[in-house]
Amino acid sequence: MKKIALLLFSAAFIGSSNAQNDNYKAYSNYDFQPGKNIIFEDDFSSDIDGEPPQKWKITGGQVIINKKEDRNYANILNFYTTLTPNIKIDPKAKVKTYITDTFTIEFDFYLDERYDSNNGPYIAFQNGGKELKSGVYTSRSHISINNNGENREIALPSELAENFLNKWHHLAIAYQKGLMKVYMDQFRIAVISDMTIPTAGLVLGGDASEGLPMLCSNFRYAQGGNMISLGKKFTDTKIIAYGIQFDYNKASIKPESMGTINAIKKLLDENPDLKFEVGGHTDSDGEDAYNLDLSQKRATAVRDLLIKLGINAGRLSSKGYGETKPLNPNITADDKAKNRRVEFVKQN
Repeated sequence: MKKIALLLFSAAFIGSSNAQNDNYKAYSNYDFQPGKNIIFEDDFSSDIDGEPPQKWKITGGQVIINKKEDRNYANILNFYTTLTPNIKIDPKAKVKTYITDTFTIEFDFYLDERYDSNNGPYIAFQNGGKELKSGVYTSRSHISINNNGENREIALPSELAENFLNKWHHLAIAYQKGLMKVYMDQFRIAVISDMTIPTAGLVLGGDASEGLPMLCSNFRYAQGGNMISLGKKFTDTKIIAYGIQFDYNKASIKPESMGTINAIKKLLDENPDLKFEVGGHTDSDGEDAYNLDLSQKRATAVRDLLIKLGINAGRLSSKGYGETKPLNPNITADDKAKNRRVEFVKQN
């Protein structure tokens, strides 16, 4: 089944026009933008129900794949569960690590309502001795940030804390040369200006209680950030946007897309002569005709949202290209992820 971006078990942006407008308003200040060089992405769709995830190495505890509503997710089963992504490092690289000085991490997670004091899933980083020294830890009331052994706790906004359990959330982390920003759903939770990130590798982990779901899905690690450059005049011919994501098999836009969409709107506001064609692109999985139709619907949905946000309709057109313009060969899952995108192409 074709998809342009990541999946999420969420009803956000689906339903009445009033509900959609409320979501747009809630994310009006959201500014997270994922890196455009995708290094690792996994929605677990290629995994087998009841088996461990294929693209990860389990270094502690247990994780199995479960299926719900035709979608897969990783179910953390034990305390002290840790897993690391199987990311290949170029043997010719001078520095043998995929952790760079600028990157973004995103994933969706879910905690059963019977949890009380347990932390939720977390992201941590290994030093050379495989010890976890720095990381971002979720819980029902706060985010804990371990900065090279020093722990800081930041309380969640009451709106988030009061609706934390039994619900899917989206965690996003942006890091650039010591500056780290942490987001959950529409909120920017923390800004750390002196974050130390070990470079031996990243870890996804959790301390799950037996029989209580602790779920993860839609993991993405990407290099770079702030892909949309804002200035007095926009001179590039196009913007490739990986941050615009859609609900499974639909053209409804996920709320975490608003960081990218807000940046596009600002760019258009600051450059009144700028016009874009919004192009939808897929990988090669699925039927050609289906891919073309879905990519057109998604491109149109992005155009319509920008118009709702105040951009003149005459400045935007939309076109679906399906799988006809790949950026990479559609061989590996990571290459396919780079082909699933929305492009904003400058028009004369």
